[in-house]
Amino acid sequence: MSEAPVPIAVTVAVAIDRYLRHVSIERGLSENTVQAYRRDLAKYEESLATRGITDPALITPADVSAFALELRSRSEHPLTASSLARMLSSVRGFHRFLRDEGIVEVDVAAEAKPPKLALRLPKAISIEQMAAVLAATDGDELRAMRDKALLELLYATGARISEAVALNVDDVIDGDVVRLFGKGSKQRIVPVGSFARAAIETYLVRARPVLSARGKSTPALFLGLRGPRLSRQNAWLLIRAAAERAQLGVEISPHTFRHSFATHLLAGGADVRVVQELLGHSSVATTQIYTLVTADTLRDMYTTAHPRAR
Repeated sequence: MSEAPVPIAVTVAVAIDRYLRHVSIERGLSENTVQAYRRDLAKYEESLATRGITDPALITPADVSAFALELRSRSEHPLTASSLARMLSSVRGFHRFLRDEGIVEVDVAAEAKPPKLALRLPKAISIEQMAAVLAATDGDELRAMRDKALLELLYATGARISEAVALNVDDVIDGDVVRLFGKGSKQRIVPVGSFARAAIETYLVRARPVLSARGKSTPALFLGLRGPRLSRQNAWLLIRAAAERAQLGVEISPHTFRHSFATHLLAGGADVRVVQELLGHSSVATTQIYTLVTADTLRDMYTTAHPRAR
């Protein structure tokens, strides 16, 4: 009669690996998010190991608090409040998983409170500044036609840069809508305005076939100059180059297009829930941050223009 197999001990390292597979496969989080969790929890595992803890069942609320104190009191490369909040969020999610999976009986991180973050309003540029950046991509060169199509699409749809570079040609549907895949692979359909439609059509007819012939066959919509799918890093660089040519005097990033998309829509009278759907926000509270931006703009205009405002 064979003996029953000896159960494998669940160490902190094994539990972290299980949790990362869980958030990747079952929750469908992006690879970038999973890697951020991996880095955060590696530091947590290291902190526990310095106290001789390798068994998740031996972790106490005091150990979680000690890790939070270590993060707050770092003398070299101190963490920002947002980085500290993210790392503690990773730890809290890990401990909820341990409890939900029955690896431990109690969630010892339930009372660990992340620091309160100051409200940071999204940075948008004006309509005139956006027009200048888009005009900086004018031209008949392959690079210019591609850059114009990408930047017009970002501003027309509010897409994240990761969503834009992940697009395939077939995701542009009938020319006037685009299928975007956001966080957790959630799909949304977003209209594409006439300027972006024209730029994409020009790129598809005159530039993409030439770029595609330079590399291996790929369904990617936006291609690098040697033929492969355009990377996020190169997209960031071409946006920065366009801003420099436009002489904006301010730094912009791919997310500036998303912020400006939302801010300009709300300033033009769009309903906040419509903007929520277009941006792919799971909560309207996230979208409502942009209403504060437009309120600030209105307040500034009022203060400047009204004769009895000051």
